Amino acid sequence: MNTADKPSTRTGLRRDRLRSRQPDSKDQMDALARDMQTRTAGQAASPDALDILSFVEEMSDELEGGMELVAPDPVLRMALQLLKGHFEARIVTPTSLIDASHVPYATGTRRLKKMMYAGLIEQRPRTSTGKSFSVHPSEKLLAQWSQISGRLRRISEVRFAGANAAQNTEDYYYGGSYSDAISIPPLSVLPESIKVPGGLRVLVHGDPTFMVMDQLKRQFEQVIGARINQRAFSIDRLRQEALRNAERQTSRYDIIAVDLPWIGEFAEQNVLMPLEDAMSVSRLDPADFHTAGWKAAHWGGRAYGVPAQTTPELLFYRRDVFAQFGLEPPTTTDGLLDAASALHNPRKGFYGIAWNAARGTALGHTVLMAFADFGQPVLDLPGVAGGFDTGQLHKRSYRATIDTPAGLQAAEYLMELLNYSPPDILSMSWYERVRPYAAGKVAMAFGYTLIAPYFESDETSPAYGNTGYLPHPAGPGARTVAPVGGYVMGIPANLSEDRLAAAVEALTVFTSPEAQKLYVQNGSRTNPRYSVAADPEVRRASTVFEAVDGMSWRDELQFWPRPPVPEITGLVRICGEEFHDMLRGVHSPQTALIRAQERADALLKPN
Repeated sequence: MNTADKPSTRTGLRRDRLRSRQPDSKDQMDALARDMQTRTAGQAASPDALDILSFVEEMSDELEGGMELVAPDPVLRMALQLLKGHFEARIVTPTSLIDASHVPYATGTRRLKKMMYAGLIEQRPRTSTGKSFSVHPSEKLLAQWSQISGRLRRISEVRFAGANAAQNTEDYYYGGSYSDAISIPPLSVLPESIKVPGGLRVLVHGDPTFMVMDQLKRQFEQVIGARINQRAFSIDRLRQEALRNAERQTSRYDIIAVDLPWIGEFAEQNVLMPLEDAMSVSRLDPADFHTAGWKAAHWGGRAYGVPAQTTPELLFYRRDVFAQFGLEPPTTTDGLLDAASALHNPRKGFYGIAWNAARGTALGHTVLMAFADFGQPVLDLPGVAGGFDTGQLHKRSYRATIDTPAGLQAAEYLMELLNYSPPDILSMSWYERVRPYAAGKVAMAFGYTLIAPYFESDETSPAYGNTGYLPHPAGPGARTVAPVGGYVMGIPANLSEDRLAAAVEALTVFTSPEAQKLYVQNGSRTNPRYSVAADPEVRRASTVFEAVDGMSWRDELQFWPRPPVPEITGLVRICGEEFHDMLRGVHSPQTALIRAQERADALLKPN
């Protein structure tokens, strides 16, 4: 429907107030990613796990040194040494383990054999002859230690912090107790090292979660028994490199990270191999993944990747500021504008909201999500219960839906957001929108959960401990949606056959519940699995996991706002350019819709 003659439903827009700047360069984006890496740097295991190990070790030292007739416990000593080496990604040999037992060599050797017989220790050959081997904690030992350390932590809280500490309200969620939940054990090593000449080669996005993977590289190398070579690019460079790689006769990478909207394009252009051609998909436990994230990995009914990050874009808001002004958290677009207006105070350097408004890719994503806020996808998808059907996209029978009444509402909504945004809003993208929020300069910000560590890990941030998480507020007649973003990890279609088995094993490890929990413990705020979201240590790490889990159960996590069609990158670019001219005051909302619709129709004309 043409909207050129329709009157604007909102007035008083200060369109000349802002002037555009070119969006940040690739180098700036990479620098921001490195900044995030620094902020989220952690240890190979959670601080709790290492602290409790050290506590038990030091307590044993005190008991053995301070009381007569108290003899060293060689099994405990060797178990502690083995676990510590595993968490710190150090090679442990039988000799070093016996040395840590604090008993004579012969006694230590006998106890070591008993531990192996009991299934507490795994051996992995270090040489081709098999005469030299390293030792690692088995899944059985890791599971036992996980339970013991959890109990020790709770006992310490009760005995030394008071009985009420164990009943703190933050230890409960959905009527259940963290202490009653099943804790996911740490990663255990593969029984056999993967064989891959030159090491495993991985291509990823330079975001905080994948940077956490890089920080944990030594531990993952120990788990899979092979060297890992990881390359990280900004989002646009990552797509270009993946497409270039597909043109090579043989893939340069064993595993590549793929942004969810690219799935259709990468499937159609034979960039990715269908998972079922490489492995038994049941190994991945598909039912454990958030439904939206798992569905988004499919094209034409086939899975092309394993969810590595499920990171919806949410509304971050300052709970303390809202409470101070007596405001309710916004659930509608009108409610958000009202709250932004009430909190906006540019004279004091405080602004209502920050969002992606830089020209091109950044704003293009915002536009598609704004359409979803008013109940409309960017394509004419058939409606189904809870949203829109994306199961038939591979038939390529869709058309663009931009110049519509809902599109006009979305455009005017974005125009009005300008009134309550920082003065540099038209150059804000990705990390820049959360930086002023973390600095206490804005009351609200739209952002993916993966950038939450920007303020959750910084105790000096005014937003630290004061942030609430909501799905996108809904426009009139629409329902609240949390647009799903994130990445899957897939296997290149042109990967040589002799490397395929190693890629499958590594992919299974990297996306396992144990690995996902490890990412969270080291700073990540993305998670694709229900089991990880229910883990008590994960719940304690951030309230965002409980919030996202609730959105998933309420069916608010949706990926249709950015349908993964082959033309999605072009659609995003078109919207990011035409709507940026609108925000600058070059075109009216009606004209921007017409221009974007015409360009989108030309892009999709082959359909």
